[in-house]
Amino acid sequence: MAQHKTSIGGQALIEGIMMKGPHITATAVRRPDGEIAIREEATKKNKFSKIPVVRGMFNFIESLVTGYDCLMYSANIALEDEMEKTKFEIWMEEKFGRKATDFLTMVAGVLGGMLALVLFMVLPTVITGFVSGIVELGAFKAVMEGLLKLIIFFIYLWGITYLDDVKRLFMYHGAEHKTIACYEAGLELTVENIRPQSRFHPRCGTSFLFIVIIVSIIVFSFVPWSSTLARVGLKLLFLPLVVGIAYEILKFTGRHENACTKVLAAPGLFFQRFTTLEPDDDMIEVAIAATLKVIPESKEDDRW
Repeated sequence: MAQHKTSIGGQALIEGIMMKGPHITATAVRRPDGEIAIREEATKKNKFSKIPVVRGMFNFIESLVTGYDCLMYSANIALEDEMEKTKFEIWMEEKFGRKATDFLTMVAGVLGGMLALVLFMVLPTVITGFVSGIVELGAFKAVMEGLLKLIIFFIYLWGITYLDDVKRLFMYHGAEHKTIACYEAGLELTVENIRPQSRFHPRCGTSFLFIVIIVSIIVFSFVPWSSTLARVGLKLLFLPLVVGIAYEILKFTGRHENACTKVLAAPGLFFQRFTTLEPDDDMIEVAIAATLKVIPESKEDDRW
């Protein structure tokens, strides 16, 4: 009997996990008192889900928005006894209300996204442009830029694993993957059944990011390099196309199991060694709580 491949996927949060099913999106978070808080909402439908490449662009944007909202929810629940507001935050709330704090949090999220763009898109191009001004690189410009992207990506993942809070996030990430693997294997979702499952999964955000980097290297090798600034602008312009192509590759590798897809999935699975860690039983319980809320009555509804 072939293993069921589900479209259910999730995101690790602060002391919690978000699981997105075909009909319901559930966020489960461990409260400071040990109880699990669960929020359910209808899964937003992508109007472009049938259009290849285009659907990937919109799925990516929707995932960022939903993921950010769930992350803020988990922070409010998990850290309600620990978060101390600064004098500036207190002043903002007194003057402009709670929405002011939410706005500042949103700004922080936007700045984080901009930092990612600078690290993985702008910095490699700027460094390559600087080096090419000293040494003639010719056709190797694109090669050097691509290698720098991969090196920065690797150093970034390796570096953040030393942060204690990030380690816990990656443990929840492991719980998410193990729970999905258990469900796909047709086993009852219990801590005992989930614990021995693999924490690596081909349809993971880490694998997607790696594919985005590889696709961007290929696509941008055809983009002219008239100047460093112009190239940065063109890369930002073509980013939606890169994301759309990467999504189709991820979808293909997730649906098929053969020598070709195993080769395509292998690098992403390797990088998951940094972004997923073995969870404890409490984390698995949170993953179960979220997953049970999103499993549809018919498995055909969540087939990948």
